[in-house]
Amino acid sequence: MKTTSQARKEIDETVDIGNSQDVTKRRVSYFFDCEVGNYHYGQGHPMKPHRVRMTHSLVVGYDLYKKLEIFRPGLATADDMTRFHSDDYVNFLHTITPDNMGNYLRQLQRFNVGEDCPVFDGLFEFCAIYTSGSIGGASRLNSKKCDICINWAGGLHHAKKSEASGFCYVNDCVLGILELLKTHERVLYIDIDIHHGDGVEEAFYTTNRVMTLSFHKFGDYFPGTGDVRDTGYGEGKGYSINYPLRDGMNDATFVSIFKPILRAIMERYKPGAVVLQCGADSLTGDRLGCFNLSLKGHAACVAFVRSFNIPTLVLGGGGYTMRNVARCWTYETAVLLNQHRNVANKLPFNEYYEYFGPDYNLHITPTNMTNDNSDEYLRKVTQTLLKQLYSLEAVPGVQIQTGATSSMTPKAVVELESSKTRESEADPDERTPAIERVEDEREHYDTKNEIPSSAEMDVE
Repeated sequence: MKTTSQARKEIDETVDIGNSQDVTKRRVSYFFDCEVGNYHYGQGHPMKPHRVRMTHSLVVGYDLYKKLEIFRPGLATADDMTRFHSDDYVNFLHTITPDNMGNYLRQLQRFNVGEDCPVFDGLFEFCAIYTSGSIGGASRLNSKKCDICINWAGGLHHAKKSEASGFCYVNDCVLGILELLKTHERVLYIDIDIHHGDGVEEAFYTTNRVMTLSFHKFGDYFPGTGDVRDTGYGEGKGYSINYPLRDGMNDATFVSIFKPILRAIMERYKPGAVVLQCGADSLTGDRLGCFNLSLKGHAACVAFVRSFNIPTLVLGGGGYTMRNVARCWTYETAVLLNQHRNVANKLPFNEYYEYFGPDYNLHITPTNMTNDNSDEYLRKVTQTLLKQLYSLEAVPGVQIQTGATSSMTPKAVVELESSKTRESEADPDERTPAIERVEDEREHYDTKNEIPSSAEMDVE
C-alpha cells in the first residue's frame, strides 16, 4: 500500500511524463466557436455549454493560446451527422423547436427528447457546432497537419443512432472515429468520464476496427451499462473494454489501474489514432459525480496517453460544476502542450474571474470521502481485463475490400459487419444493465478464484 506522499509523487511523475519522453514538438490544434456558450438547456438543467467559453477564457488568460493553432470549424451539416445517425432522427433535430414541439409529441417520445435532453432554441445549430470540431479535428489529424487536436465542446458520448440520451443529441465521438477510420485501420477510444461511454461502445460493438475503453461508475447509476463482462460481439468480441468502478475513486487508484490497461492495449492493439474523451464529472465535487479526482489525477491519464505519441483527438464530455470543468480542461490543454509547469496555481484575471472564488486557484483539493474501490477488487478486475486483452489477436488486420465494397464509407463497413454478425447468430449477446444486477456484480468479484491470478493468464 503506497503512502500519500508516494502516490502524489507518482501522479506528478505521470503528469510530467512528456518532459522526459518528448523527442519532437507536438503540433496541437484547438477548435473553438465562441457561439457555443450562447446555448442553454433550460433553467435548472445541469448541462451548461457556457463551461466551454469559461475554459477558453482561462486558456487565453494563461497565454496558452499562443502555442495553439486555433480554428473555428465550419458547421457540420445534416449529411455529416447521417454518417452515423438515422435520417429521420437528424431531420427531427433539424426541425424541432420550442414553438412547434407540440406538433411532434410522438417523435419526442420516439427519439427520447424531453427531460434530460430538452428542446431549446438553436438545438440543431448547437449540435452542429460541437460536432464540427470533432469531425474537423479528425480530418486535420488524417491530413497530418497536427499531432493532437482539442475540441472541448465535444465528447457527447451517450447519443445513439436514432435516440438522444444523457444530455447528448449527436454523438460527435462516433463521427470523429468514423472520420479517422478513413485513414487508420484501428482506432482506440478512451473514456474517463464518470458515466459509461455507452453510445460509442454500442456503435462499434461488432467490429475490431475500433476498441473502446471506458472507466466509469457502475451500479445504480446512469446509463446502467458497462459491466466488465460486456466485451463486444462477433468480430468485435473482446474489443470493448469496460472497467466498472465504485464511489470515491481517487487519484492514486485511478492512475494505478489506467496505466497497465492502456499499456497492454498499446502493445496488443497498436491503434493508428486515439480519441480521448475527458469528461470532467469524474472530478471531486462534481454536481452529478461521486468520484474524488483532482486535476492532476485526471490529467495524469491525458499525459500518459500523450506519451505514446499517437495522433490523438481530445474531447470534452460531462462535467457539471462549471468552474472545475474550466479548471480541468485548461490544465489539460497545458499538459497536452507540455506547458503545465508554466501554469501558475493562482488564476489569471479573466472574463469569468468571479466564478472561481473564494480562493481563485487553479487546482482543487479532493475531499476525505471513502474510496469504495478496494485493492483486491481493483486487482481482480485488472487481471480480468488483461486476460481479455492478451487473448485477442495481436494487431488485428483489416481485410482489404475489393469490388463493390472497395468504395464503402467507414459507416457502411461497420454496418455491413454488424449485419453479418446479426445474420450469423439468431440470438446475439445482450449487455445487461447494471441496475438489474448490481448485487450480482459485487458477489461476482468477491468470490475467490472467480478471476484467474496473473500466473494463470495466457500472456504471449
